[in-house]
Amino acid sequence: MAFLDQNPGLGYPLAAGFGLLLGSFLNVVILRLPRRLEWQWQRDSREMLGEPETYDPPPPGIVIERSHCPHCKHQLSWYENIPVFSYLALRGKCRHCGTKISPQYPLVELLTMLLMVACVWRFGFGWQGFGAMVFTGFLITLSGIDLRTQLLPDQLTLPLMWLGLIAASDNLYFPVKPALLGAVAGYLSLWIVWWLFKQLTGKEGMGHGDFKLLAAIGAWVGLKGVLPTVLLSSLVGAIIGSIWLAAKGRDKATPIPFGPYLAIAGWIVFFWGEDLIGAHFRVAGIN
Repeated sequence: MAFLDQNPGLGYPLAAGFGLLLGSFLNVVILRLPRRLEWQWQRDSREMLGEPETYDPPPPGIVIERSHCPHCKHQLSWYENIPVFSYLALRGKCRHCGTKISPQYPLVELLTMLLMVACVWRFGFGWQGFGAMVFTGFLITLSGIDLRTQLLPDQLTLPLMWLGLIAASDNLYFPVKPALLGAVAGYLSLWIVWWLFKQLTGKEGMGHGDFKLLAAIGAWVGLKGVLPTVLLSSLVGAIIGSIWLAAKGRDKATPIPFGPYLAIAGWIVFFWGEDLIGAHFRVAGIN
């Protein structure tokens, strides 16, 4: 790791290549995990209701099954599965059936590549950089799933929270106490908003997954980072959400996933939280 820190000309290309490969895997998780969960929920519901078993083969797994075209089911060869480059070489179409391939694939791969390089640029090639990569990868995956399905699975939010607490147990970014209080404050802050909104309107303004995601982010940014994350996510959500609604021609009653805004804000605070908090105090005239 010290060698890579001293030779960034080698380290950054390695981080970029790793980011492309990781982005390809994250695409698989984004697309397949919700389907696997839905299949399992339906199976559990039939068992709970005492309904007879029906033939319902499980969707493709996340690790073992090879990638394939979602339209014609053609299994991709290795040269059709090279991150970004295969998409460009195939001109965004399946080689077998000619159906257009979603631009999500190269976009997630490129985004992951850029953010992995940012992780090692900010934290180096040691354990802090590795932890930042893990945190970033989870946020990308959760954002992608929430945008597609408006779900934030416990299978991702809860491990992300525990990993943040484990990192704090070794004082990787800060001690355990700020991480634990950050997780608690993150969950309660959105839960209180949800509870008050429900009492006043009788409706649920957000999903429970948002509470858990902010709790997970709180474990990584600490207690001091929770409020900046909430404020920044609200600002980002108001700007991007308004633009999205206007572009789609939809009204304000249209549900919008809040997870990506929390993820963007949490990532920014994780990287530059101390600078943001210090700047806020200086503007407020607090020493």
